[in-house]
Amino acid sequence: MQAITVKRLFIFIIAVFSMSLLVGCAGMEKRPEYRSGYLYYPTALVEADRALDEARMAGKDKECPTEFNAAKDMVDKAYEVYMACHTQEAIDMAQEAIGKIKALCPAKPVAEMKPEPKPEPVPSPPPPPPPAARVIDRLTIHVNFDFDKSNIRKADEAKLRKAIDFVRKYPDAKVELDGYTDSKGTEQYNQKLSERRAEAVRQYLIKEGAVNEARISVKGYGESNPIAPNKTKEGKDNPAGRAENRRVEILIVSE
Repeated sequence: MQAITVKRLFIFIIAVFSMSLLVGCAGMEKRPEYRSGYLYYPTALVEADRALDEARMAGKDKECPTEFNAAKDMVDKAYEVYMACHTQEAIDMAQEAIGKIKALCPAKPVAEMKPEPKPEPVPSPPPPPPPAARVIDRLTIHVNFDFDKSNIRKADEAKLRKAIDFVRKYPDAKVELDGYTDSKGTEQYNQKLSERRAEAVRQYLIKEGAVNEARISVKGYGESNPIAPNKTKEGKDNPAGRAENRRVEILIVSE
C-alpha cells in the first residue's frame, strides 16, 4: 500500500514538472547555434538575432558599421540581462534593438533632378538693309510759280527742256525729283510748296514723254537744306540766295 502511494506521488511530480516545462517554454524559441547558455530564449531575443543576420546579409554591417555594431551590442546586452533573470527588461531591450536594426542605413534622399532649362534660341540677325540707291547723275533747275499756283510758267520752259534732254540720257534708270523752297512762309506751307514744285516738274516730264511714269518719283524738303543764304550777314533779305533755294534737283539713281 505504501509502495503504491510513493509511485503515485512520483508520477504526480513528473506530471507537474512536465507542465511547468511546457508553460515555461511558452513564448520561447530555440537559440541560434552561435549563442551559448540556455537552449531556449524569449522570442524577442531570438528575433533580434534574426534581424541582425538579415542586416548583415544585406551588407549593412559594412555600409554603416558604427550603427550596426551599436545595435549588435544592445542585442548581446539583452541576453546578458535575461541571464541575470530580468526577463521583461531583456525583452524590452531586444525589441528596441530590433527597431534600431530595421532603421539601419536609411536610404539617402535622392535629389530631384530638374531638367536643365533649354537655352533661349538666339534670334537670327535681321537681314541687312538694302543698299541705298546710288546717285548716278544730277541736274538742278530753278522753277517758280505764281503766288499760290502750281502751274509751270512760260519763263521756265527752257529749263524744263534741258531737264527733258538730261533724263532721256538714262532711259532705263529711275528718276527722283526733290523739291525745295526758300524760307519765306511757314514751314508747313513751304513743305507743301516743295512737293507741288517737284510734282509739277514730274507731270511735265511725263507729258513730254521724257520718262515712264513708273520710273519717276517725287519728294519735298521744304525750306530745309538751302544751298545759298536766304539773308545777308546783316540780316537783310537776300533775293539772289532765295532764288537759288527755289529749286528742283533731278536725280538719276541706280536700281
